[in-house]
Amino acid sequence: MKIIDARGLNCPEPVILAKRATESGAVEIEITVDTLVAVENIKRLSKKIAYFFSYEKNGDEFKIVLKK
Repeated sequence: MKIIDARGLNCPEPVILAKRATESGAVEIEITVDTLVAVENIKRLSKKIAYFFSYEKNGDEFKIVLKK
């Protein structure tokens, strides 16, 4: 599993990090972000690249999981 900490990064940086991870062949990716905008943008990315998307909110943070 590829783990990405994208807290404190402005969009599109979290999306770029997620895309790079998928392009490197990662089949499961966990991304931690701290904005709902990042969650929505990564969700859109997951639809384009055919990855399963899920997330959970933990306080002020969101844990996103992408799976091939």
